[in-house]
Amino acid sequence: MNIADLRQEYMHASLDASDVASDPFTQFDRWFDEAVKAQMPTANAMTLATVSAGGQPSARIVLLKGVDGGGFVFFTNYKSRKGRELTANPAAALLFHWVELERVVRVDGRVSKLTAQESDDYFASRPLSSRHSAIASPQSKVVPNRAALEARFIESEEKHGANPPRPAHWGGYRLIPDAIEFWQGRPDRLHDRISYSRKTGGWKIVRLAP
Repeated sequence: MNIADLRQEYMHASLDASDVASDPFTQFDRWFDEAVKAQMPTANAMTLATVSAGGQPSARIVLLKGVDGGGFVFFTNYKSRKGRELTANPAAALLFHWVELERVVRVDGRVSKLTAQESDDYFASRPLSSRHSAIASPQSKVVPNRAALEARFIESEEKHGANPPRPAHWGGYRLIPDAIEFWQGRPDRLHDRISYSRKTGGWKIVRLAP
């Protein structure tokens, strides 16, 4: 198989500046609802890209847990690689890819931590096993084997039972966008790209070349 020969024609839909909402969050809600209704697998999965203090980029998949307060909300271990990088450099980017709908959403902006109360409220809503996992996992650090992780999980269960507290090193972030781009695949690689950039009192909307 020659990877360079793998191709797909995009025929699903179109996107024009005259079709989109004046506010990018409204447009995102439209597309996200359509992704959920189309039963996209893990429609809230998104790539989070961060940059270290030394300028090294890294990316991983996280889950969107809310769109509120003018931003996109996700949760993680503050001591993980992404947490350390966001502390050193709070600029980040998000990428949603809904393959079957031939759509991509790109988000660039600045990240800040949620309040302790917001993180507490979300942590309490998680399945019990997920709460114990957050306590047990020293995310991004070297561990000897899986057995060591499972032992830490059991230790948390025995210590905290049905009411594990949110660890101080675990919580949420909100990415406030400076720019949001909506990409719709089109035939012949002449894709539609509509970009929103923040301006005083609103958003500037432009079409970008594919």
